[in-house]
Formats: sequence, structure tokens, C-alpha cells
Amino acid sequence: MTQDTKTDFQKPSDNDLRERLTPIQYQVTQHEGTERAFTGEYWDHDEDGIYVDVVSGEPLFSSLDKYDAGCGWPSFTQPIPDVALTENTDYKIGYARTEVRSASADSHLGHVFPDGPRDRGGLRYCINSAALRFVPLSELDAQGYGQYRALFEGRQG
Repeated sequence: MTQDTKTDFQKPSDNDLRERLTPIQYQVTQHEGTERAFTGEYWDHDEDGIYVDVVSGEPLFSSLDKYDAGCGWPSFTQPIPDVALTENTDYKIGYARTEVRSASADSHLGHVFPDGPRDRGGLRYCINSAALRFVPLSELDAQGYGQYRALFEGRQG
């Protein structure tokens, strides 16, 4: 189920999150963990639909903006239009990187880098599969994300 506004979502307690999420989902989203490259569920996933925050269900990215960056993590050129992500500077590996978090649940998602396809804006959102849940195009309406079907209308393919 989607949330209409940021204030509609109330983040579950830490204990609830530990029970609901897998260990890697919990480590990534709640403790800024990183799954190993080429091991996540979605790094080479190629199906039409949207990717939502595994904690809140907040829509984040569209498969239309996903591409193979060769890095071993799902990579996107941009978030879904009108999606609010938060960004923070992260120095955890010795140099500055831009961390990306979901706005509603404050889930750590991954990082954004300025080395994406230039013809698509130049950004690479490098996102942990463990922070995502995929909603197939055929399930958008049933799962409460019907408004995102418009992203795919008129698409050749």
C-alpha cells in the first residue's frame, strides 16, 4: 500500500523492523550497510515496473530509468518524478560520497555518483537491492501504485 504523504507513514519500531526485514535488508536500510556487488536480487533484473522502499513502500525508481552500469548494483539515472529522496555526505570509506535515503522511512538506499549516462542526465543512483521491493507493471493497480502506470503508457517495446 502506498502512502499519500510523508506524514502518512509511521516508521515501525526497531524490533518490528528486525522481525519484518531479512538480516541484509535490516543492515542496509537501518545501518547503512552495503550488499556485495553482483549478489542482490535486482542488480540484473529486467522487467517493467517500479522499485519501492522495502520499509515504507514509498515509490522510488522506475525500470524505465534502470540501466546496466556494470557495478553489480541496481543503477538508475533518476528517481521517479516528484519523488523526494534525501541526500547526505558520507565519508565512511575515506572520501566524500553522496548517500541517498528514502524520505518517508529514512532508509539508507545507496549512493548517487556523477558518472551516469551523460545523455540521461549524468547521474548514477547506485542502490542496494536489499533496500528495494519490485512491483511489476502488471501488479501496479492491485498493489496501490496505479498512478505510476502512466510512466509506461505509450512506451515502445
